[in-house]
Amino acid sequence: MDPDVVVSVQPSLATDSEFSKFLRAYSSSRSPSVVAKGIPEILPVRHNADPLLSVFQPIRSGKIVSVTTSSSILVKSVPHLHKLSQYPVVIHVALHSAGYPDYSDITSIRQSGFTFLQSETLQESQDLALAAHALAIRSGKGVVHFFDSSNINRHNPIFHENRDLVRQVLDVDSARIHQATKTGETSLYADDGRVASRTVAGTGGTSRNGESTGRVSPVSGNPQSGPTSGRESSVGSDSIRRKSSTDSGSVQSSAATSIESIPSRPISSDDIYFMISDIWLTIKEVTGRGYDAFEYSGPTDAKTAIFLFGSDTGFFSKEIDGATSSDHFAKAGIVTARLYRPWLGRKLTEVLPSTVQRIAVLEQVRKRTTRWGPLLLDLLMTLKSGGATTPVIVGYQLGYLEQSTIQQALRGIFQNLMSDKPIQNLEIGSHEGPRDQREGLELKQPQVENAYMKILDQVFGQRLHVANRLDANDAGISATIAANPEFGFGSLLARSERRTRFINEVQEAAKTRSFTTDIPQKWLSKWALDAEDAGKANFIAEDVIARLATDGSPSTSRLLSSKSLFYKESQWLVGSDAWAYDLGNSGVHHVIASGKNVNMLIIDSQPYSERAAADAARRKKDIGLYAMNYGNAYVASVAVYSSYTQVLQAMIEAEQFEGPSVVVAYLPYNTENDSPLTVLQETKKAVDVGYWPLYRWNPRAEEKGEDNFQLDSERIKTELKEFLRRDNHLSQLMKRHPEFSASLSASYGSEVRQLQKRKAKDAYSKLLEGLYGAPMTVLFASDNGNAETLAKRLGNRGKARGLKTMVMAMDDYPLEDLSSEENVVLITSTAGQGEFPQNGRNFWEAVRNSTDLDLANVNFAVFALGDSHYWPRKEDRVYYNKPGKDLHVRLMDLGAQPMTDCGLGDDQDPDGYQTGYGEWEPKLWQKLGVDSVEGLPEEPPPITNEDIKAASNYLRGTIVEGLNDSSTGAISAADQQLTKFHGTYMQDDRDLRDERKAQGLEPAYSFMIRCRLPGGVATPKQWIQMDAISTKLGNETMKLTTRQTFQFHGVVKGKLKPAMQAINAALMTTIAACGDVNRNVMCSSLPQHSQYHADVHACSKKISDHLLPSTTAYHEIWLKDENDQKTQVAGDAIVDNEPLYGPTYLPRKFKITIAIPPHNDTDVYAHDIGLIAIKGSNGRLEGFNLLAGGGMGVTHNNKKTYPRTGSMLGYVPKEKVHIACEKVMFVQRDNGDRTNRKHARLKYTIDDMGLDVFKGKVEDIWGEKFEEPRPFKFDSNIDTFGWQKDEKGMNHFTLFIENGRIEDTADFPMKTGLREIAQVHKGEFRLTGNQHLILSGVSDEDLPTMKEMLAKYKLDNTDFSGLRLSSSACVAFPTCGLAMAESERYLPELITKLEGVIEENGLRQDSIVMRMTGCPNGCARPWLAEVAFVGKSYATYDMLLGGGYHGQRLNKIYKRSIKEEEILAIMKPMIKRYAAERNEGERFGDFCIRSNIIAPTTEGKAFYENIADAESEDEA
Repeated sequence: MDPDVVVSVQPSLATDSEFSKFLRAYSSSRSPSVVAKGIPEILPVRHNADPLLSVFQPIRSGKIVSVTTSSSILVKSVPHLHKLSQYPVVIHVALHSAGYPDYSDITSIRQSGFTFLQSETLQESQDLALAAHALAIRSGKGVVHFFDSSNINRHNPIFHENRDLVRQVLDVDSARIHQATKTGETSLYADDGRVASRTVAGTGGTSRNGESTGRVSPVSGNPQSGPTSGRESSVGSDSIRRKSSTDSGSVQSSAATSIESIPSRPISSDDIYFMISDIWLTIKEVTGRGYDAFEYSGPTDAKTAIFLFGSDTGFFSKEIDGATSSDHFAKAGIVTARLYRPWLGRKLTEVLPSTVQRIAVLEQVRKRTTRWGPLLLDLLMTLKSGGATTPVIVGYQLGYLEQSTIQQALRGIFQNLMSDKPIQNLEIGSHEGPRDQREGLELKQPQVENAYMKILDQVFGQRLHVANRLDANDAGISATIAANPEFGFGSLLARSERRTRFINEVQEAAKTRSFTTDIPQKWLSKWALDAEDAGKANFIAEDVIARLATDGSPSTSRLLSSKSLFYKESQWLVGSDAWAYDLGNSGVHHVIASGKNVNMLIIDSQPYSERAAADAARRKKDIGLYAMNYGNAYVASVAVYSSYTQVLQAMIEAEQFEGPSVVVAYLPYNTENDSPLTVLQETKKAVDVGYWPLYRWNPRAEEKGEDNFQLDSERIKTELKEFLRRDNHLSQLMKRHPEFSASLSASYGSEVRQLQKRKAKDAYSKLLEGLYGAPMTVLFASDNGNAETLAKRLGNRGKARGLKTMVMAMDDYPLEDLSSEENVVLITSTAGQGEFPQNGRNFWEAVRNSTDLDLANVNFAVFALGDSHYWPRKEDRVYYNKPGKDLHVRLMDLGAQPMTDCGLGDDQDPDGYQTGYGEWEPKLWQKLGVDSVEGLPEEPPPITNEDIKAASNYLRGTIVEGLNDSSTGAISAADQQLTKFHGTYMQDDRDLRDERKAQGLEPAYSFMIRCRLPGGVATPKQWIQMDAISTKLGNETMKLTTRQTFQFHGVVKGKLKPAMQAINAALMTTIAACGDVNRNVMCSSLPQHSQYHADVHACSKKISDHLLPSTTAYHEIWLKDENDQKTQVAGDAIVDNEPLYGPTYLPRKFKITIAIPPHNDTDVYAHDIGLIAIKGSNGRLEGFNLLAGGGMGVTHNNKKTYPRTGSMLGYVPKEKVHIACEKVMFVQRDNGDRTNRKHARLKYTIDDMGLDVFKGKVEDIWGEKFEEPRPFKFDSNIDTFGWQKDEKGMNHFTLFIENGRIEDTADFPMKTGLREIAQVHKGEFRLTGNQHLILSGVSDEDLPTMKEMLAKYKLDNTDFSGLRLSSSACVAFPTCGLAMAESERYLPELITKLEGVIEENGLRQDSIVMRMTGCPNGCARPWLAEVAFVGKSYATYDMLLGGGYHGQRLNKIYKRSIKEEEILAIMKPMIKRYAAERNEGERFGDFCIRSNIIAPTTEGKAFYENIADAESEDEA
């Protein structure tokens, strides 16, 4: 292969063409090309997406391009072919075979200006493919190489072409000239005057040494005896011995003369022939295989001949060679065209014996546009202009022939040919072809696009009619045509007219008395009045049909024969973005221009990251804008992975609109097997930056006093903005949504990033102009803030020493200024697997790849922050401080002078990175000559969380001011800490960080809100209110957390206060759901014992209320109305002090949970306080065993941090439990570590003090003693799914909610279903600690209704593997700022990949507790799971084994830093071993310990002992 780019045209991105499988194999082998400058780029394009558009941009930018395709695209691409024929592009065409090959696509484009080469055998295809590329390069013109792939597939494999021959044939020098030339053409259809040309004196590829350049018979081959002509079937041999057109004469060299001046002229037909002849001669010299423009085989004195333009010539040759003297076709010759265009008639007359008197022209051309076949006309023109007697020429239409029927066909051909009056255009063979090959190109809707079809089906059900659906049985119409908008539109018009006639029939029938009774007339009259109203007509249609069915008259029988027309359908055309290209747009235009009531759904699948902006030639029409400009159509732009609700709304509005409706729907994918996560991330990027804005346009809305344009996303692109500005819609939109003003006024795609960098740098420079001293520029790259803090502190210290310092993030610095700097200090932390932090990656890439950056006059110093144990395996050592080390080396390579050695900060040192930094900084000051400065001001200590709390005025801070600041979506760093106490975290969408940064935008900030819901119990009304909050104010999803409460994501700052007020209106609160306070109190769900659960739940609420903060700041900030009045509904805070907490609250978060044996479904051992409910003899709650000191948070490879299970303090009666909890919290408040937040949790306080000392302090301030713990037993810590009945006869159903995410998808409308159930449910909802949901308190009377609704929305499905049912994951990406790896979005995929081996080994019903978190903070409590995966970096996890099934034992690290491939390689054989070797009833975690796979963790402090990954410990 020689191309730089191969455009691989495929039926779909999931379906291989004749070429694509081999192209992928070639690409994956990474074999170098002879001509291409690198590994050829394979560009897959769908056949219906105007694929030849993809050729223009690369070919005009100097790349060698080839196309592989079936012939089905050729006719539709005619507008492009004339342009492309003047470029050196090669199109390899496999003839579209629907039973047998059809050459009509080739003949239809024969005048397009391309050179056409035809091959028949596998060997010929390889040789002529090479010749085609060589000819394109030499001539500068396009070449079409076509062949019958079904014929070639019958041949035996051949060897690959010799690379030396390839180099010899291809004109590399000419290729390099093209690659070095970029043309200025931009138009696609207008003639820009480009013509392939050559110098008059140039020889191109002409004959050499006076030898013929034509094809001659092969030197190899088996001579045959007898009267035959020596021909062979191409089935048995790759050669057919034929007389070359040059046997009768030589070709004169074009290099015979020499001219002083060298003018150029267009490439002529003779030039093409000379060049291809020279190429073929080279191939012959090396291989012995010769080719020429026309090839003849047979006797030199033949009187009859066949000119074959169709499949395998070898079949015909074999039969003619074996003919007897009695056969009409004995001693006939065969002619085929190897060079079909340009048509060189004189070469044909040279090869055809002068004795030939009759010629049969066999053309396999199905779609004729004239009476005479195209080849017959070519032949007539050639022979009639020859001057001699013209042979009789008879045309035939060649159909499908079996090899066994060739002889019979030849007899018929020659019998007609030799008759006195031969009949023209006789059909030879079958017109249909074999049934198993008749389908041809099978059109399929890509699986990933089914999402929108499922939504259509959900919304309209049986009313839905898709006129151009792919499975429609349209008699005589090919699937390709039936799928077009033109065909579908015509079908809908006919269907509408038919229903109109039917309505008239009904109206007439209602006036007659032709029925047995009067009943049908009444119903028909009623229906006819509302026939065009879908709701009313469909509502009574069933009743009308039922009444007619009982009448029995002829009139009713006639009407019932068309009974489907009683229903008014929702009629749709569904298409792809292929309709948006110029060649597919006409059908869309017809629909819009007609004004008819037709709905179109057009699915755009182009990923934003590969958007057409990079290829101007492939830009599609914006169908939405096109339709809006027309003015008569409803238009919506939607994206199911961005807003499911908006998709539903748009489809319903489109169907209700009387007139054309266009819904353009985004579903980006690279391959049709892309995961939902990939599609989600691509969608979010496109919507967020305005590439795919979400909107709805109703041109008649203003008639109702509403706005025509409704924007459903924040940003819009330039073209849409211009449309809105024309009609003043933009100013109206900005008035209506002032919070969007900045976004709307900044066009999508504007290149503002460089301008921002320059302004920031210039502002710094201006600030420093008046200062004296040496300059010092400090650049940082920081993920968690340490490197940034260090850089800013260094800058301040530099200023104190008289230096002119400037501090910036690396990516904010204009790199072009680097060479003019005097002193540069670079500080970087380490992200992922030795990667630069996000705000330094672009800087590093630019520095690393620069070829012209001269830093000879620059002094520099680098300090790196990392963790030498974070990647402890020997092979991973290289990751330690890799960014800093690499940067230091690269700057030296560019000529910069180091002021110090690269400084290395290590988190494992006694003072962390400060140890190394303390040694490095003095060396820098010494080098800069400011190490001995006296009178330096005292440096203020860094501000800590304790300082922020103390100065916050009881959690007020500047939160109100931050909320009112509309210039940013963020709040200050200090307020970010304080809002946690109010139940909300500021986050940003990490899927969008890079893209927004590239667009010059701040991160996509939003807020997570967590409710406080003691015991996880909510009413149906509260559920409906929470659902509404998530839909209107959040990201349309809810998260049921591992702390048994509701969590909302994607709440932008402007909606934060309304969301808080809505939660309060639902009689809930968010105060103390986060922060350094007692958080939401959990409680076992226990559906089997409702009264007992009510007792325990009451205690959980009592504890929660008792430990609430008392500040009124929450109510001041969130619950005041516009008149500055408090509108408090829930909660009763009245004072402005904190009797429980004090002004600085607790050292760290504090968590309490209650478990009801035998179910430890809240992980009672994992919390600061764990309460184990003890049942009395009367079956009611008696008291609690109290555990203290549990906690999950850890820092990777920091052995000073560890998970811990709670320690037993003793028994407490239920009446005193809230006081006991208070006293435990007081001891933590007064003794917890407030200097080191990583050591501030209660677990460390207990271990530092000792359990007995801690217990004694609690008892001292309590004034009472803990009693001896009461006996209890746990069986599991998972939920029990399905229906259960309690002691009161009430029913409870536990639903499986995977990882707690409540959302609607096309496959599973979960959120909608739960909302509908909440509308009628009379009991309560219980959220479980495992992120699932219990529909609680269903009476037997309501049970059938509940079961029916659960089934309707697929919510009754609990038939999942035990592994999946026992799994749990935290949110992680994209919103959690601490996440290092995926969790919620990835764990389901991992489980799917393990379920095969689970089922194979009979473990489908067995529960194995598997948990995953994106970081080591442990929100999903992974440290207690039997098997756990804790995120280390992107797609990399620590694997842990050996946790207790009841949640009573910590697990232990088994393998560090492994990816999916290693996870599966470990887990699959381990699961098999477990299935084979486990004891009766033995759990997976226990098995791992008994089998010595992992050592048990006896207590938190022993977590790092006896780690299975011994190599890691060696490194530690």
